[in-house]
Amino acid sequence: MTIPEPSWNAVSSISSTLSSSNMDAAIAREKILRSLRGMTEATVQARLHQWTSWARPEQVPPESDWSCWLFLGGRGAGKTRAGAEWLRGQVEAGARRVALVGPAFADVREVMLAGPSGLLNIGRPDHRPRYEVSRHRLVWPNGAEGYAFSSEDPDGLRGPQFDAAWCDEFAAWTRPQETLDMLRFGLRLGDKPRMAVTTTPRPIPALKRLVASPGVVVTHATTLENKRYLADGFVENLQAQYGASRLARQELDGVLIEDPDGALWTRAMIEQALNTDLIAAERIVVAVDPPAGAGAGDECGIIAAGAAGNGSLCRGVILADASLRAGPEAWARKVAETYEAFDADHIVAEANQGGDMVRAVLQAAAPGLPVRLVRASRGKRARAEPVAALYSAGRIGHAGRLPALEDQMCGFGSPDMHASPDRVDALVWAIAALFEGAMSPRLRRL
Repeated sequence: MTIPEPSWNAVSSISSTLSSSNMDAAIAREKILRSLRGMTEATVQARLHQWTSWARPEQVPPESDWSCWLFLGGRGAGKTRAGAEWLRGQVEAGARRVALVGPAFADVREVMLAGPSGLLNIGRPDHRPRYEVSRHRLVWPNGAEGYAFSSEDPDGLRGPQFDAAWCDEFAAWTRPQETLDMLRFGLRLGDKPRMAVTTTPRPIPALKRLVASPGVVVTHATTLENKRYLADGFVENLQAQYGASRLARQELDGVLIEDPDGALWTRAMIEQALNTDLIAAERIVVAVDPPAGAGAGDECGIIAAGAAGNGSLCRGVILADASLRAGPEAWARKVAETYEAFDADHIVAEANQGGDMVRAVLQAAAPGLPVRLVRASRGKRARAEPVAALYSAGRIGHAGRLPALEDQMCGFGSPDMHASPDRVDALVWAIAALFEGAMSPRLRRL
């Protein structure tokens, strides 16, 4: 039998489920009515519970060959729903024994199972499992079984074996490495046992090792990407309170933040710069670190900065990072636009890559642009050390969040950094020019 329009009883039931799992009911109803006309009741039910029809792209695992899907996301980014739907898909595809691992049994029960996005509340009602509390066991109508485990008891995973596993909030586990090791030994059933790990990241050693492990594919999602499915004002309130902090990048952007060994800047120094009272700049420069080549794929570092005071009282502020990948005409135009936007005093440009050619390119973009060329007599690290010292002393502030620059700063000087630090180079030139006489950057004016 076909129905010209799906029965609203069925539609409202799934809309309610989707809404409680962060799907806006009005959007759900509109999509449903538009896509399901003329289908049989069975087809309607199947389509309504087809996760890929509702999921955002980042909530669906990559199609590449992997043994572990690591989904890093901010708070409310839809990680739990993604993990639950993946495990549901594994069961429907034939997995007979699956593991669910959370920080504690209470987390497994309240979030992974009974939560709005948990396994007991998703999928067709007649396909959902029942939970046997005494045995910490799920039983699906098709006979598949799922077992709950706590990261507080890694030895609980000794002995059992599984086709698939879902691990939630891994970075909050009590004994993450031991529990993960025991789980891996038990993933030995079926043709291709896999696990999904969903978590808001924290720079714990176990997560760092997992990211670097063979067979692990990593995807990301931010809280902002899921904004329309969250309470009104939730994202705005958190951004207002934490928007200029390391915590926001971790908890809202889902970024794994750490300080590599040997780096001149740390995240703590960036936090200090973001929370420093900003000066009213008395002098402003735009510093340029031109790309080595002429191709559009090379990055040009462009930093606007200001300073006030002199000598030991001199303090600075990073106003903007306008860096971009572009050819000479485009980056020169961007420099000129930044100069005008901040009413800068002059341009500071590194002359190591082209010298007079750099000046000519800039003045071609804006005739009369005041360009001061500088050339370094020491290596990048030696030039950057006095600037990092100013940050450490609390004498440099940041006018706002500059994620790409911050990441480059906190990687600069570490053995793991291989790309050219164009943004940091431009920042160093800017601060050196503004603090000239107040530090010893060992640069020579041309």
